Amino acid sequence: MIKRDLPDVAEIHAVVEHNGVLYIGGIVPEDTNLDMSGQAKDVLTQLTQLLKDLGSDPHSVLQVTIYMTDLKEKAEFNAVWKADFAEVDLPARATIGVADLGPGVKLEMTVIAAMP
Repeated sequence: MIKRDLPDVAEIHAVVEHNGVLYIGGIVPEDTNLDMSGQAKDVLTQLTQLLKDLGSDPHSVLQVTIYMTDLKEKAEFNAVWKADFAEVDLPARATIGVADLGPGVKLEMTVIAAMP
């Protein structure tokens, strides 16, 4: 059974669940005036809350794709990332440079997580 949650806009759902796996669409920072560290904390906080609301947790994150408008800021992101995920819980990850994510948006994150 496929369950679609949290309609975001007419074209997508923010989360699709299938066979105990959550597919979470792009999470962007709520405050686009923040620097990369602030936006990273914002997005990871949103992710943690979303996982909790869906009955999962950060320990169950399997894979993350991060889109960044400036890969020179990757070290700033990584510092927040390492503080948020315990080394034993680090998911598979890809970081991709993109030209534009919208006004002030420095990163967007998609996530695949298991339901514990």
